[in-house]
Amino acid sequence: MSAPIRAVVLGLAIGLAGALTWSRLVAANTRYLPTVPWAVAVMAPILVAWWHYLARGRGWPQRTAEARKLLGRANGVPDHLWGPALGAGALGLLSTLLLQAVLARLVTLPQQRDLDPSQYPAFTVFAWLVMSAAVSGIVEETAARGYIQGGIERRYGLAPAILVTGMLFGASHFTHPEVGLVLLPFYVAVSAVYGLLASATNSTYPSMVLHAGGNLFSAFGLFVQGRSEWAPSAVPAPTIWATGPDGPFLTSVGAFMIVGAVTVFAYRGLFRAARASTQITA
Repeated sequence: MSAPIRAVVLGLAIGLAGALTWSRLVAANTRYLPTVPWAVAVMAPILVAWWHYLARGRGWPQRTAEARKLLGRANGVPDHLWGPALGAGALGLLSTLLLQAVLARLVTLPQQRDLDPSQYPAFTVFAWLVMSAAVSGIVEETAARGYIQGGIERRYGLAPAILVTGMLFGASHFTHPEVGLVLLPFYVAVSAVYGLLASATNSTYPSMVLHAGGNLFSAFGLFVQGRSEWAPSAVPAPTIWATGPDGPFLTSVGAFMIVGAVTVFAYRGLFRAARASTQITA
């Protein structure tokens, strides 16, 4: 088995294992003693062990430690790159939301489904959301941007790595019944935002921060406003096939083009700063 294929298989396996462990614990917690978020207490040491073994390369066997550390891509980020990385990533996510505002007028997007927070204590729901954000950030970024993208990127380059990772990242969300092909552009775009950060900094840390923060923000948007994470608003607007290309649609297109252009410049600046930092430390 070639190194890129092995990296993809490993990435899918460890990502699935981490995500399924948490989803099963939450499902059990909703049925048994839901007044206490005991699933969080159980998941916390599992997540720490997962992180140290699969991302940091610690533990037995030592002969695979360096490979796990390389694939995990949990490398330090120079202080002066954190600002440009988070700024470029935030612009990338904003561009993605503006793209969704355009797509939402072209096709009908599904409504996100999740548990009903009114059925459980507020503290329990809050604890679940925080741990879900941590699991998404740590597990998905290590698996997708570390193992899968990194393995492909080292052999075939950045563009194929981001495209393949984005397709797999989107397909992995098809386990949710409401997610289908219509949302694949959204997940590919999000994957590109995080993947470019990982490539520029050679680290999953910036994308972990944005992924976890974005998931937490989206969860509150869903529970408080009823807005799906891929939708610009809680109430879907009619498609332009019914109304024609009206003012709000043209405004969304213009906003996407402007913010998208700014995002491109931000990422170019980040890559330049990262290369300069590498040359200085070399």
